[in-house]
Amino acid sequence: MSTVVAQSLHVFGLRSHVANNIFFFDEQIIIFPSGNHCVKYNMDQKWQKFIPGSDKSQGMLALSISPNRRYLAISETVQEKPLITIYELSSIPCRKRKILNNFDFPVQRFTSMAFSPDSKYLLTQTSPPESNLVYWLWEKQKVMAIIRTDSQNNAVYQVSFSPQDNTQILTASSHSQLTMPQVFAVAAYSKGFACSAGPGRVLLFEKVEEKDFYHESREIRIPVDPQSNDPSQSDKQDILCMCFSPSEETLIASTSKNQLYSITMSLTEISKGEPAHFEYLMYPLHSASITGLDTCIRKPLIATCSLDRSIRIWNYESNTLELYKEYQEEAYTISLHPSGHFIVVGFADKLRLMNLLIDDIRSFKEYSVRGCKECAFSNGGHLFAAVNGNVIQIFTTTSLENISNLKGHTGKIHSIVWNADDSKLISCGTDGAVYEWNLSTGKRETECVLKSCSYNCVTISPDSKIIFAVGSDQTLKEIADSSVLREMSAFDVVYTAIVISHSGRMMFVGTSVGTIRAMKYPLSLQKEFNEYQAHAGPVTKILLTFDDQFLLTAAKDGCLFTWKVFDKDGRGIKREREVGFAEEVLVTKTDMEEKAQVMLELKTRVEELKMENEYQLRLKDMNYSEKIKELTDKFIQEMESLKTKNQVLKTEKEKQDIFHREHMDDLLDKQSRELQDLEYCNNQKLLLEYEKYQELQLKSQRMQEEYEKQLRDNDETKSQALEELTEFYEAKLQEKTTLLEEAQEDVRQQLREFEETKKQIEEDEDREIQDIKTKYEKKLRDEKESNLRLKGETGIMRKKFSSLQKEIEERANDIEVLKGEQVKLQGVIKSLEKDILGLKREIQERDETIQDKEKRIYDLKKKNQELEKFKFVLDYKIKELKKQIEPRENEIKVMKEQIQEMEAELERFHKQNTQLELNITELWQKLRATDQEMRREKQKERDLEALVKRFKTDLHNCVAYIQEPRQLKEKVRGLFEKYVQRADMVEIAEMNTDLQQEYARQREHLERNLATLKKKVVKDSELHRTDYVRIMQENVSLIKEINELRRELKVTRSQVYDLEAALKLTKKVRPQEVTETGNVTGGEGRWALGSRDQRQPQVHLPLASKAASPKCLPVSGHIHPVAFWEPLHATYLCSKGSVRALPHSEKILGVSYCVRIQNPSDLRAYCILYIT
Repeated sequence: MSTVVAQSLHVFGLRSHVANNIFFFDEQIIIFPSGNHCVKYNMDQKWQKFIPGSDKSQGMLALSISPNRRYLAISETVQEKPLITIYELSSIPCRKRKILNNFDFPVQRFTSMAFSPDSKYLLTQTSPPESNLVYWLWEKQKVMAIIRTDSQNNAVYQVSFSPQDNTQILTASSHSQLTMPQVFAVAAYSKGFACSAGPGRVLLFEKVEEKDFYHESREIRIPVDPQSNDPSQSDKQDILCMCFSPSEETLIASTSKNQLYSITMSLTEISKGEPAHFEYLMYPLHSASITGLDTCIRKPLIATCSLDRSIRIWNYESNTLELYKEYQEEAYTISLHPSGHFIVVGFADKLRLMNLLIDDIRSFKEYSVRGCKECAFSNGGHLFAAVNGNVIQIFTTTSLENISNLKGHTGKIHSIVWNADDSKLISCGTDGAVYEWNLSTGKRETECVLKSCSYNCVTISPDSKIIFAVGSDQTLKEIADSSVLREMSAFDVVYTAIVISHSGRMMFVGTSVGTIRAMKYPLSLQKEFNEYQAHAGPVTKILLTFDDQFLLTAAKDGCLFTWKVFDKDGRGIKREREVGFAEEVLVTKTDMEEKAQVMLELKTRVEELKMENEYQLRLKDMNYSEKIKELTDKFIQEMESLKTKNQVLKTEKEKQDIFHREHMDDLLDKQSRELQDLEYCNNQKLLLEYEKYQELQLKSQRMQEEYEKQLRDNDETKSQALEELTEFYEAKLQEKTTLLEEAQEDVRQQLREFEETKKQIEEDEDREIQDIKTKYEKKLRDEKESNLRLKGETGIMRKKFSSLQKEIEERANDIEVLKGEQVKLQGVIKSLEKDILGLKREIQERDETIQDKEKRIYDLKKKNQELEKFKFVLDYKIKELKKQIEPRENEIKVMKEQIQEMEAELERFHKQNTQLELNITELWQKLRATDQEMRREKQKERDLEALVKRFKTDLHNCVAYIQEPRQLKEKVRGLFEKYVQRADMVEIAEMNTDLQQEYARQREHLERNLATLKKKVVKDSELHRTDYVRIMQENVSLIKEINELRRELKVTRSQVYDLEAALKLTKKVRPQEVTETGNVTGGEGRWALGSRDQRQPQVHLPLASKAASPKCLPVSGHIHPVAFWEPLHATYLCSKGSVRALPHSEKILGVSYCVRIQNPSDLRAYCILYIT
């Protein structure tokens, strides 16, 4: 045997067409078929354990688990023969308990199985044409019953036991004539049952109370897969099997597309009214044959493609699905770049180079290679090869160009592989050729052609010296230098895939029956390999990871297996990794920007939600305060009601106490009297009964003595009579014997003479003997009858004696009953005494509860007082907050009005801007037209200059003939014909006129625009002037009002001063004088209110400042500022001859006076300044 060992780690796949293909072993572990194994999968911890199929198995057909979840039955076909294996699930690892393989009836395969409720019997259904239903006592491998079930060509596809009765079974068959949706799966639970109702749909039915029918409670659907190219694919999946967990918390379903779905039943309770949706139990699985498989160096990734038109990227470390996408075309081959960032995929229509992004697979280069069945990246990743028909095309991954084409194969190419340094490429195909290509020259270096063999796969040793090829001739060939070194037999199977480890010490091959063979390299000619059951179909791809730790296999059954590779001693074949696996992923710039935008939106949303939550909290606080108030009122009312109830209960308690005392006294008197009467009566009865008992006892003794005497007499007489009879008959018998002897002697002497006399004598003797016999038999019968009569009389006497004994016992029982009644009465007395004690205890407990309630009432009163204090504080806070809110609301109102005005002004400006933009565009168009015209004119000028130059040269040539008039004339005529034409003259004249007209039109247009703009400017200046005059008038009126207020203030201050002087509260100091110009002096600073007067120094804060940033304006002389108040809540501060506008966030410190403007919108024309 080989020293190389492979242990199955994980499988990605499901065989959905196995009958009853999903079970719960316990609350967390499920069992399902995958490849040629049954898998135990833990849904929480995500581990898998395997139950391998039988050796040389051709695939599983049906499963069944016992109701006690101890046994698992698997139906298989082994070498064209049916087999049922029963495993014991409780043992670790699962061991085979029984194998059913000897059948006394014709059978091809078993299509369905079911265990009885007590797990002792097994029900199996065979396939057509036999269609037998077999009832097994499986522990003894004994058939209990067998019956044919095929009726009208409707094959039975499922069987089941009644949950309560071993003798009741159920079979299910298909009826194609019905138009209702076909039900493939039914699962029962405590409330009812679930059944599949057409593709992608499950209905839950619950039993109606007190009735024998079920109604539909809710619907569960398979969700739409966002990665699928066909959104309606979920409606095309038939649900083949369902099962509930032992606690009925989870429902799991398997579909015809090899998918596993689950749903939590509590979610279906929540989503009433709307259909609930399944979720993937693990991840989406392949639903058809896997055609491509590859792995990379830098990441623990596996890339697969399948005839289900999907590409999937798996992680063999975490055993998860990283990426998944479906396409319109079937995918035949896939190769993963060593970095793990790119893949090349051969589709039916094109060859595509794709990026593996963080959440998507996107194509960035397409090649017109139709139906590419093989492709492979080089080990360095700088090249990749793709098969196009019988040509191998080599592409570079840098410029993405085709750099070489390798031609030579005459048939389909099945496999290509790179050598270690990427200098050579090896290929094989159906034409029986194995070629080794040199990529630098593009030519074949070695070739080995064997027409009788169609090669399936090829690989090369790590040192690039030996090529290994497998094909249809059931051999493994070692090829070197264009010749086959040796062939190893496959032992009646076809090898479909082969791979050699990077260390060169191990080799693995996949077979056409789905098994994996592990061999030690160098190979042996004997049968030295380990064979493992893996897949239920031919292995399509097999490869090892770069560190030789894991073996990956894929097959036509749509399953992907990962294996851990060991040597025979159990040690992993380790290779040192210099660098760990990479964690980088590809992300496009647009995706990053979208994510950033989404994050910003989410942040804003979070802020909004925070504000909203704060607002809701405030509302809830208010609501809770109201509720607290209501509850306090309610509790006060309840306390009052409890007080009244307490008083009522106290009065009732006193009444009950008096009543119970009287009643108890009556009962005690009555009981004592009854006890005395009963004791007297019972004593009398006992005395009478005792006397009767003594009399009966004496009587029975006498009768017993008499009967004993009679029996003794009868026995004596009987024995005497018997003795006499025996003596008499013995004596007579002796006499007769003597007579008989004498007669015999006479007979002997006179035999011939006295024959007749002898006969007569014999007859007489016989008759006499018979009479004697009958006589004595009659006497014996009479004696027996008399004996029996005497026995009957003795029996009657015994019966009478027993009846008397029974009467005595009955009397004793009556005495015992009376004693029991006495005990019962004593018990009643004791129970009544206990009741009295219980009532006293209850009264005491009620007193305690009353005290507790009074304490609680006192505590509630205290709490109520504290709550009232808290309420008073909250009311005060609410009032303060309302006071703070009111000016803010006014400010908000003013700001809103200003915003509306500014929006109107902005709209007006926008209209002006649009009009000006239109004018500008029109002017630009005209400018472009004039520019083009100018260019044309310049071109014409250049053309004319060239013409003039030519004319000058020609004229210079004419001057040479000035001495010869005739030639001169001809030359001048030629010049005229060459350079002067009428059409040109007319055209030049027409162009001049057109230019003048266009110039006049443009000038007129510009003059009109200028006039309109002038009118607009005049109109705007008039509007601004009217606004300016209006504002000035308002300013003057307000200043007048301020002066009046100053005068009133001066009067009031003098009055206050006089009053204080009269009361002798303060020193006699005159109030501060107010100057004629309106300045208020004294104190820590000076408030100044001034008018916009030409005779006084002024400070003007412009309207555009908006108090957004502090601005300081220099001031000289006396400060009489005027500022136009905006509808913004700002403060203007003057300090050392300057004025500054403060925003809301800046605090003013050291100011002893504070003036608040309640309604700033009404005081737009002035401001208050504090001067230090």
